[in-house]
Amino acid sequence: MELEKQANLVGDIRAELMDRINTRLKVRANMGRSKIVECEGTLMQAHPALFVVEVDRKRGRKARQSYQYVDILTGMVELFDAETKEPIFGKFMDDETEENAAASALEVLLSDDLEDDGDDDL
Repeated sequence: MELEKQANLVGDIRAELMDRINTRLKVRANMGRSKIVECEGTLMQAHPALFVVEVDRKRGRKARQSYQYVDILTGMVELFDAETKEPIFGKFMDDETEENAAASALEVLLSDDLEDDGDDDL
């Protein structure tokens, strides 16, 4: 996906969340290593690079969690309306785009690695 298009999408995500401040959301976050965290809370703040959700804990306690807009763009974080349980954002990248992005990132890493294998320390 083009960089300019990604920036516009992040801006759109932020604008949508700015309109939803002080509303209840359900958050589903992929924390890696097959660990998925689901919680429900109130969207408290939307900053230029991240947003803050105050989540409910046991015994009436609250905790604040922050996520980046890019996490929504990449699908690592999904947001749902707490009442209707419907997703707030659709999928931004299809599976083929994700695979292509991962493959090209791997290509770049490998090519950088191969270029650095010279005998510069002699």
